[in-house]
Amino acid sequence: MIDRSTIDRIYAAANIVDIVSDYVTLKKKGMNYQACCPFHNEKTPSFVVSPSKGVFKCFGCGKGGNAVTFVMEQENISYPEALKIVAKRYGIQVEEREQTEEDVRRNNDRESMFALNGWASEYFSKYLTGNAEGKSIGYSYFSQKRGFTDATIRKFGLGFCSAAGDAMVEAALAAGYKQEYLLSTGLALTRESDGRLRDRFRDRVIFPVHNISGRVVAFGGRTLRTDKSVAKYQNSPESEIYSKKRELYGLYFAKKAIQQLDFAIMVEGYTDVISMHQAGVENVVSSSGTSLTVEQIQLLHRFTRNITVIYDGDSAGIKASLRGIDLILKEGMNVRVVLLPEPEDPDSFARSHTAEQVQQYIRENEEDFLTFKAKLMLSEAGQDPIKRSEVINDMVRSIVQIPDSIQRSVFIKECARIMDIDENVLVSEVARKRAVASGDKVGEEFIRRQQAQIRRQQSSSTEMLSGQISTAKQISAGSSQDALECELVKYLLKSGHKSFEVQEGRNIVAINIADEIFRNLDADKILFSNPIYAEILATYRRLWQESGVGVEVAAQHFVNHVNPEVCNASVDILFSDDNYVASELWRKKDVHIESESEILSIGVPKAIMLYRSKVIERMIMDIYAKLKDESLDEQQQGEMMMQLDRLNQVKLAIAKEIQRLIL
Repeated sequence: MIDRSTIDRIYAAANIVDIVSDYVTLKKKGMNYQACCPFHNEKTPSFVVSPSKGVFKCFGCGKGGNAVTFVMEQENISYPEALKIVAKRYGIQVEEREQTEEDVRRNNDRESMFALNGWASEYFSKYLTGNAEGKSIGYSYFSQKRGFTDATIRKFGLGFCSAAGDAMVEAALAAGYKQEYLLSTGLALTRESDGRLRDRFRDRVIFPVHNISGRVVAFGGRTLRTDKSVAKYQNSPESEIYSKKRELYGLYFAKKAIQQLDFAIMVEGYTDVISMHQAGVENVVSSSGTSLTVEQIQLLHRFTRNITVIYDGDSAGIKASLRGIDLILKEGMNVRVVLLPEPEDPDSFARSHTAEQVQQYIRENEEDFLTFKAKLMLSEAGQDPIKRSEVINDMVRSIVQIPDSIQRSVFIKECARIMDIDENVLVSEVARKRAVASGDKVGEEFIRRQQAQIRRQQSSSTEMLSGQISTAKQISAGSSQDALECELVKYLLKSGHKSFEVQEGRNIVAINIADEIFRNLDADKILFSNPIYAEILATYRRLWQESGVGVEVAAQHFVNHVNPEVCNASVDILFSDDNYVASELWRKKDVHIESESEILSIGVPKAIMLYRSKVIERMIMDIYAKLKDESLDEQQQGEMMMQLDRLNQVKLAIAKEIQRLIL
């Protein structure tokens, strides 16, 4: 367990912008930063990072938190693990107390697999340079045939696995790693003959696969044999920590260059990526020989909207891969294509050219994907009318994927020119296919949103003119108990130190908001049912009692709370903006705009009364349920009836107070 003082040091050092920038390309907007959310797919940025508050918030999917909880969500890891990652970034030493048996039992499989993969990566790397077999086979392949320098070999953690068959397995078991994790990570296989473990990657050079934060999630092993019966590549299987469709090889090493240059280069294999990096072109990633997936594209979309795909000069798979690139268009990204001269591939081209020459070739030879595709397919179709119609239909399918209407229009015009076809024909066909793909529900949803927006605008205007309190999420008598608990917590976090004025007789009395909320809750001995809001309430009460009435309780106590769920809920509340801001137009027309004190003088008592009413209703229902128990004696029934009578009187009094507040 990490002690509180170390946690405080981590939070004090953590820069939310630095942390989030490791995963997402942020753009400054006013005092904050903005990006497309990394947690859900969106075209318009709704993800906001506030450096002053030290928090992030997505107004699309609702996720929010601090630097540590962002890493938690991004890496799908535990709170202590996220603390360690952030601490490591800022050079903070994390000292933990000795783990108990219970702590050891709680170590999940995921972390154990990460630990084993990290060990295996070091093992393969050391075997490559520190063992005679590794040097003569693996190291000579990397250094002589591929031309990789020692620095490049170390950077990418390249290694070699012995041909012995079980050398790595035996070393892992001797180091204390369990057999179950050797199997679940795919580092080991079971022999059919005797059930013993053997190395999956035996007699292969090793390419570790890192996730976006640099942890080893898988391995790729290449055989150096010429035997056609042996698979050229052997890869780690899917596991708890590795999903092939969610990882891009080299992204961990490329993400900063991609952000700086605002475009990514997509190549095919491991060595293509490594050679390009060694040549000085670092904004390069690979899908590792598999077809691009939506998850990989969305991962790349965090850093840029621009992708350049490099094809081998003699690649026979260009046409087969074209359909996969349609996915990139569908995600709203810009795709360009570079065709290398035969017989070059990115690996050989990078090794025979300088970084400047590679970059210049890309600039001079890249063209937009759809123009490239149209020319390629038309050259194959020739003058055959049937094949040409198939090409046109294929181009229409690609253009349909583009979400931006202006881009669609530009590409329709260009494709009509290249394919020598009436532009109107393409326009109508694209429109028809988009209508079929989206269906009538899209139009219905649009109309529904428009009508809802008009109703909201009309409602807002009416409330302003009538002088009523207007809030974005106004509570009502029908609000749930959970919503009311949230409302009370919101008043505490945002305005607990403030006061509102009420008239008592002839006097105007100032009432502190936190004091009023706690006084009412204590009067009925009410405890919050929502555990997150209950923890926020308890934390606030403790800090409030320590600081005194009227002293503001700092938001950082909740934003950096040790419970990530408390942190996320607090960020949601602190980022919400319920009170409308009156425009100068209303002021010029002498329309009365309520002050903050006026709003609080109605909102706080109303929220308290509504909440007390809900709790009383629940207590009454509980008593009714207990009265159905036939085993109760007369005394117990009598006590319950008296309690029921008292609660009904309280309920009636609260109802009258709520009615007064509403009127």
